[in-house]
Parts: sequence; structure tokens; C-alpha cells
Amino acid sequence: MEILKYGKAICYSGYRKGQSPKGLCPSKEQVAEDIDILYKDGYDYIRMYDPNLHAQYALEVIKERDLPIKCIIGIDSDPESNNPNCQFEKQDYSDAQLEANKIRNDGEVDKLIELVSLFPDQVAAVSVGNENTPVWGAHMVSEDRLVEHARKLKAALGKPVTFCEGYLEWLSLDKLVKEVDFISIHSYPYHTPTAPADALAYNKEHFYDMKKRHPDMQVIFTELGWSTSRIPLTIMENGKPRESVEVASRYIAEVKEWFEEEKIIGFIFEAFDELWKGEKPESSECNFGLYNEDREPKW
Repeated sequence: MEILKYGKAICYSGYRKGQSPKGLCPSKEQVAEDIDILYKDGYDYIRMYDPNLHAQYALEVIKERDLPIKCIIGIDSDPESNNPNCQFEKQDYSDAQLEANKIRNDGEVDKLIELVSLFPDQVAAVSVGNENTPVWGAHMVSEDRLVEHARKLKAALGKPVTFCEGYLEWLSLDKLVKEVDFISIHSYPYHTPTAPADALAYNKEHFYDMKKRHPDMQVIFTELGWSTSRIPLTIMENGKPRESVEVASRYIAEVKEWFEEEKIIGFIFEAFDELWKGEKPESSECNFGLYNEDREPKW
């Protein structure tokens, strides 16, 4: 069943040099500049991650300009349990801190409800979180808690509810599948040994398998993309770097063509490069944008 109408989609996090989700927020003028770029590029959907001032500015701009852009927005939960397998940090949060995180996450759900209630026409759907269940994750939240949040959001807003998570993790989220209105998967051939020539096939395998498992549900991608830089660069058998504008542009073009042919909603990660994500500007996580940090298209 189709919950969201097909449209061109992209992830939007507009933090510029010196800005970050836990630091300075982009100004409303900067957000307006970004939204104008994405509107002119034909995007029908943007995806944002927190019910914060950044998201508020984006929704205000869309509403004030009466733009035909819809937003999917969720919460970015703090960890509610320690993950000994976390790849990013050694986690040893106290019971008191984990309990405080739960209270904070409940508050984020309330903030999301409040924000979406102010902009009902600009929000297409809401998410209970982002990558909160992988074995490598830093923001672990139990499936039962995700179900709790899904029920609360649905009751309060009457909006379609989803969860943004990797394909592999969705295979074991049976209880949550029954609560969400559509399934949102992340699929990154870039983070695997998959050759660029086989990258689209990797995404297709994830999509078609999820559709086979849940034929009555809409399946979309809420993240897939390719970095244009890395330290050090990965050199392929042909002597060319795997992280390059050439490789990324070809992959994104193939993905967009498939989406258009089969009317699949897929949020490309990411609109703009984000320097806050790495210690050096050349780090891979800083360079997934279709535009660089100066808002110039990479191709």
C-alpha cells in the first residue's frame, strides 16, 4: 500500500563550517538558501533528523514560501543501553545516565509532536529514530521503546510513522513492523567491499527482499549515498580512487534512474557536505554531499 506519493527525495542537514547539531545552528537565512537550492533542483521531499531549531527554520521557510516540499522528520535518540560492540566509542554509561537518556528521548518525542503540530501541511511522516538497533551502533534503543514511541506519535499526530534503519536490522524488528505505516531502509554499498559497478544491484537486492517479506507495505530508502573523499583514498583495480566525483556521480545517476522507473522514494544522503562529522575535511563522512560545503554542485 502506498503511503507516500512518489517524489524526488534527499536528506537535508544544513550545518556549515563551525556549526553542528550540538553547537551553532544555521541561521534562517542560510536554511532559506539551502531550501531554495533543493527546490530549484526539483526535490519533493527532504528528510531531517531532530525536532530542533534547524528543522523549525526549514519548515517555516517551506510554509512561508508555500513550497511543494514535504518533510520526513524524526528524533535522534541518546543511548538507552550500553553497546560493548560500538565502533565509535567505548560505552560505559551509568544506570543513572541511561535513565536520564530515556527521559530525554521521551522529551524529544514530545518536541516532535509539538513541532509537527505547528506545521501539519509541511510534514509528510515522522520517524521514531535513526539507526538505533545495529550491532555497531552508538545510540541503542530497544525495540519495545521504539514501539512505545511509534504508538505515541501516531496517537498524537495522526501522521504516518516509520523508523529509519539499515536493511539487515529490519530483518529482526518484527514487533516494530506491525506498528509502522511504511518501512524505511538504509542501504550503503559504499560501506561494503561492493564494487561501484555492482552498487545499484546491492540496493536492489535489499529493496526487493524487503518487499518480498512485506508485500503489503510501502518500502522506501531513507539513506543511500557515496562519499567523494576519504583518508586514505581507496584505490581500485583500475588505479582510480573509489571515493571520487566520477564514481559518486555515476552511482547516484543510476540510483535516480531506477527510482524514477519504478517510482521508488529514495532519500539520497546527503544534500550538502558536513564538516562537523570528521576531524579532517577529507574524511569520508564529511563528503557525502551532492553539493560541497560552499553550496556548489559537485557535478
